Amino acid sequence: MIDVFRKIIHVDMDAFYAAVEQRDIPQLRGKPVIVGGNPDSRGVVATCSYEARRFGIHSAMSCARAYRLCPQAIFVRPRFAVYQQVSLQIRDIFHQYTDLVEPLSLDEAYLDVTINKPDIQSATWVAQSICNEIRQKTELTASAGVSYNKFLAKIASDVNKPAGLTVVTPEQAEGFIAQLPIRRFHGVGRVTESKMHRLGIMSGADLRQHTLEELNKNFGNSGQYYFDIARGIDLRPVMPNRVRKSIGKETTLSEDTADIGQMLTIIGDLSQRVAALLESKQTSGMTLTLKVKFADFQIVTRRHSHERPIETAEAIFALAERLLQKTDAGARAVRLLGVTLSHLTTDIPVVESLQMELPFV
Repeated sequence: MIDVFRKIIHVDMDAFYAAVEQRDIPQLRGKPVIVGGNPDSRGVVATCSYEARRFGIHSAMSCARAYRLCPQAIFVRPRFAVYQQVSLQIRDIFHQYTDLVEPLSLDEAYLDVTINKPDIQSATWVAQSICNEIRQKTELTASAGVSYNKFLAKIASDVNKPAGLTVVTPEQAEGFIAQLPIRRFHGVGRVTESKMHRLGIMSGADLRQHTLEELNKNFGNSGQYYFDIARGIDLRPVMPNRVRKSIGKETTLSEDTADIGQMLTIIGDLSQRVAALLESKQTSGMTLTLKVKFADFQIVTRRHSHERPIETAEAIFALAERLLQKTDAGARAVRLLGVTLSHLTTDIPVVESLQMELPFV
């Protein structure tokens, strides 16, 4: 069933970190700017300006590769405190229109404006007004997608970047989804995309040709989701009070290592950081997960559920050390380690990203 009466906006800031740097440092305007690590390090690109994207650079690319693609790029260290301050300023603008705001990260959010504070009937007008106010108050641009559900609004916000506004009405939805490459569907990663291609699913139109039974057979529990979104169905509400499911830290090593002692030193540091976060949020967790990415980029996870809440750095480290022994670490070189606690004992509202830690060194 399609709920055509909802009015959902997805607002996505344009090249947010890089745009803030170009705003604050006039010499960077019009230049290929990369926010992240040094080009001679194992750091990655957090984001980059549109001038840099013309060279094929994108988020999560290694800074070394980004430098090879664009040697004239200007590499800038991130200033997360500044980005967070600007993000809060933008959220204040959102709340002038609705309290149904679901932040996804510092630079994007869903808004349900079916009923809005200025009592504007057109969601398109609301989106335009929000984008105009963001530009006026922050000197930054945002793109917005407007539709009757979150899936379509999110995809629409990416259609006319930067500073774009795209509306997908219920009447347009079927045609809009039909022409989408399958990789554009939220939840379809590289592995799933490859599998869909093998099944002859290249677009939304192809996906719609498959029955629910076929999709369940090939994609398990995700089959229903793919079946629904191919038909423009997404009943997920905008959740202003989302709760965090986990708290964790991970880091990419400056060099691959097979030294168990070095790994345990890093895990000890991660344990201290996670424990500090738990204390700051006054919570604990019941399940600890250790994430290991090997030098060949294979990722494995090991987890342990405890009968008592886990909250101290010592407890986290002890469990993580045992989990590390259940991997091939040492026999194989490692490039990334992560420690995460889930099944939290209290509800923690999602207000910021506490998980990803990129190597900006």
